[in-house]
Amino acid sequence: MPEHSEKSVSLRLTEVNKFYGQNHVLRDVSLTVPGGEFVVIVGPSGCGKTTLLRVFAGLEKVSSGTIEMDGVVVNDMPPASREVAMVFQSYALYPHLSVSENLAFSLRQAGVAESEITSRIDDVFEMLSLQEYGDRKPAALSGGQRQRVALGRALVRQPRLFLFDEPLSNLDAALRMNTRIEIAKIHRELGTSMLYVTHDQTEAMTLADKIVVMRDGRIEQVGPPLELYNNPANQFVAGFLGSPAMNFIDADILSIENANCVGLRPQHFRLDEEGRIRGKAIHFERLGSDTHLVVDIDREKPLIARLVGQLEFNLNSNVTLDFDDADALFFDREGERILIDETG
Repeated sequence: MPEHSEKSVSLRLTEVNKFYGQNHVLRDVSLTVPGGEFVVIVGPSGCGKTTLLRVFAGLEKVSSGTIEMDGVVVNDMPPASREVAMVFQSYALYPHLSVSENLAFSLRQAGVAESEITSRIDDVFEMLSLQEYGDRKPAALSGGQRQRVALGRALVRQPRLFLFDEPLSNLDAALRMNTRIEIAKIHRELGTSMLYVTHDQTEAMTLADKIVVMRDGRIEQVGPPLELYNNPANQFVAGFLGSPAMNFIDADILSIENANCVGLRPQHFRLDEEGRIRGKAIHFERLGSDTHLVVDIDREKPLIARLVGQLEFNLNSNVTLDFDDADALFFDREGERILIDETG
């Protein structure tokens, strides 16, 4: 993590609740973000992650609880006073203004001197390689270029906190990767606090200092990416992080008595004629270095095994898989994690 910038801000939510009528959107949410951290908030649609972002921005009033920035309660502080900049999924650029004018607009509204505006825009153009696009209108830009302009419009304000609301979801895979690299570089250079909302666990794993996993308005787990990946607190977190997703096998298939199900990552399977898991190969995908094998084990959901190498399978042929016991995770009927030594 980069050194904290003087412009970064520490954040704290304490038992925050948000209602829309009878709809309880945020449920007793408590979260601490040290200054300069890059925190990614993930979860399925409707889990409250965008509402949480808007609470930090001051665009939503909380129903109860406190929001603090650098130890100061800001529940009633207007958005304009919070020194926050947001980057949206939809770019939200002014179509009638050039790139330069889009970047300058909020600064002119704030009364920043023209010489300072020019200096800031020049710095952002260099950071995002936008020099040749300054006179273009948004309609003349590609999706990736528009997203860089949206990033630039946030950067030029020199905020204490950046808020990203699924900023890459409209880009194709190659552009998403390139823009992730740009955002990570910006964070390293500026050291400014960043909160980033996404449903894409790849973005979370590659960008975050800390991941916040949400479900139904609650925080399920908070921690560094690999901590959550390797030591999920429950079945929901285990299944949400990882691509392909973790497999869950009924414990009775493996003759395990003190657990409801066993979780195994696709890469932890291996072909083994004496293995404990038997099924039929119903599909396989050649990915070059790996082969993804889909196995029907006569349960509701088939397994996905990620096997090293370029392999071929006859569809509906019998296959047998096994795994190392140390790679297995165990969960009870409520989906909570059980430590391995508790399974007996």
